[in-house]
Formats: sequence, structure tokens, C-alpha cells
Amino acid sequence: MKILHCCLSQFYIDNYSYQENILPRVNKQMGHEVKIIASTETYLDNRNLEYVEPSRYYTEDGIEIVRLPYRKALPHKFMRKIRSYKGVTKEIEKFSPDVILHHGVPAYELLTFARYKMKNPNIRLYVDSHEDFHNSARNFLSREILHRRFYKPIVQKALPYIDKVLCTSLEVFDFLEQLYEIPRSIMEFYPLGGIVVDGIEHQQRREKIRLDLGLGEDDVLFVHSGKMNRKKRTEDLLRAFSAVKSKKLRLILIGNLDGEIEKNVKALISQDDRVSFIGWKTGNELIDYLCACDMYLQPGTQSATLQNAICTGCPVMLYPYESHRPYLKDNGFFVQTVEDMIDVFLKIESNPSIIEDMRVASYKVAYDILDYKKLASRLYR
Repeated sequence: MKILHCCLSQFYIDNYSYQENILPRVNKQMGHEVKIIASTETYLDNRNLEYVEPSRYYTEDGIEIVRLPYRKALPHKFMRKIRSYKGVTKEIEKFSPDVILHHGVPAYELLTFARYKMKNPNIRLYVDSHEDFHNSARNFLSREILHRRFYKPIVQKALPYIDKVLCTSLEVFDFLEQLYEIPRSIMEFYPLGGIVVDGIEHQQRREKIRLDLGLGEDDVLFVHSGKMNRKKRTEDLLRAFSAVKSKKLRLILIGNLDGEIEKNVKALISQDDRVSFIGWKTGNELIDYLCACDMYLQPGTQSATLQNAICTGCPVMLYPYESHRPYLKDNGFFVQTVEDMIDVFLKIESNPSIIEDMRVASYKVAYDILDYKKLASRLYR
């Protein structure tokens, strides 16, 4: 089967552990021929959005990636919002896919894929959506002009040719229904997933990192990661952690610090020798640290690391967003305030044995809804 992934509604970053990286890899591992059509939008320094030249190359898994340029009908600042590209039809026809997964709803090129489906009705056309009111349409101009007056007519024209709209979170359902009037009957929950790491592999990864960190069996390691800004509540997390003085507790921060919090965060870290900031890590390195840790901490806005953490059996600390609810099933805690975070640290300090029960529960969530092998198989129906 030929499966085409289209990353034209957003950036595509090589060698990351995002859905658009891992899902094609799993498709390939399951014996399918896979291709990715992507924009030139990416992160070159793991921090700032940049643009690369149009190109054609292969991933380490042998998946062809074609980066296409924006059309030049209008200045670049407009075309990056319109999301219209040169050569899309040619690339689709050249590959002749059986299944198309268009990552992201808002893009002019959605019409191109709808036209291809109209001419080839036996293929499957899926569109996934990561858009919700936390990350999109956050001001009047974006909501009323860009989404309702520009993207919505495109979506409505394409809708008769779309087999399913796959919603990566529960809040996506509301966004698509309210802004684009997509009926719920065509939508399905399709969460961001992960590769389940358990058994011997998990133990080996865990032992290696914990040995490197000088941790004993009784030490409890917490990990907080991502592009850390005020909304991630990194400062609140550090204050809560420092309020619980046990030497058995350790905290590692992995990722990038936003300029608005960098000075304060580094000052807080310097006051607690149990806390370390180790910077950005590759996807595979991050998995190593998730295997080594005893709880993943995400007390603020959402991050794709959450699903990866659960797939390594990590218990989790989460802010109670509606979108987080499917992932908390006796495998962690919801927290809203600094006091809530302190309570969690105190509970684990006084009774660390609860971690093992929560670890088992995390693996159940992983196998039930997050395993990318299961998610990939849903595209072959």
C-alpha cells in the first residue's frame, strides 16, 4: 500500500519525535511505501521558526521527503498563511497513493487533495487536526478573517471528499465544529501517540541514565521538558519542587528556555542542587530520560512529550485541560496550583511505592490508545 503524508498546513522538522515523523516510520516498518510532502517551514536551531530551500531527500528509514516552495502570488508573509504551494498535484500523481493523510486542516492545498480524491474515489483521504482554541484563532483577525472567511470555505468545499477528520485532542472537536462547521459524524479521536518501550529495552535505558546521573534505586527522578515558557509553568514547578526538601527527589529540565523566563528559571535552579537543566535532546535521547524517570511533569500547556512519556510507563502530573483527561487513568495527578504540585511531591516523598502502580496504569493507557502501531493500522481500513 502507498501512503502519502502531507505536512503543508504546518512546519515539518527532520529527526524529531512528532506525529508526522513517527507515524510515517511506523507505516514503513509495517511494509508500506511511504512519502512525505512538506513545506519549507522548520526549526533550524530547535528554537526559532525558519525556512529552508525546496529539496528532495530521504530519511534514515528510506522515506522520501519533498519540500515544496510557496507560490509567489503574494508576498511570503501572506503565502505562509494561505498555504498554497508549487507542484503539489504533480507530486501526488507521481506517487499515486492509496491513502493520503493531510496533517492539519487549514490550508489552501486541501482543495488539491479533494480534487485528487474526486478523480480517484477508491483512495482514502484523511485529514487530521491539531487546531484548538489554545493554539489557533486566538485573536479577532485570525478567528474571523483567516479561519472563518478564508479557511472555512476551503474546508466546506473539500469536506465531501474527506473520509474522516482525525482529531488529535478532545478540544479539537469543538474548534472544528464551531469555526468550520464540520459535523461530528465525520470526526474521530486520533490522539498523538508514541512507541511503547517496555521490558528489557526499558530497563536497559533506565539503568544507563540513572547510572550516569548517580541515582540509587530509592531516588525518585522527575522530568519536565519542551519549549519552556510562562504557559508551561516551569517557574511554578521549580518553586513547588524546592518547597519539598527531600534529598531523594531529583528534577531534570530538558528542552529550551524561552527568553522571558530564562533568567528567573536559571536563578531558581541555582538555589537547589537537586535540579538540573540539560538543554535540548534528540527524540531518542529524550526517550532514554523518560525511561529513567519516575514521573513526567506537565503542569502547564500541552506538549507532545506527554504521549511519549506514557508510552515509557511514566506516571504523569498534568494540568486538567479537557484534552488531558483521556491520558489520566489512575496513572498520575491533575494539578492547578503550586500547592497542588507541592501535595504531589509530598505524597511521593512519603509513599514512593505508589509510583509502580501508576506505572502499570500508564502502560495500559499506552497500549489502549497511544501505540502508534494501532494508530497506523487505522489508516489501512
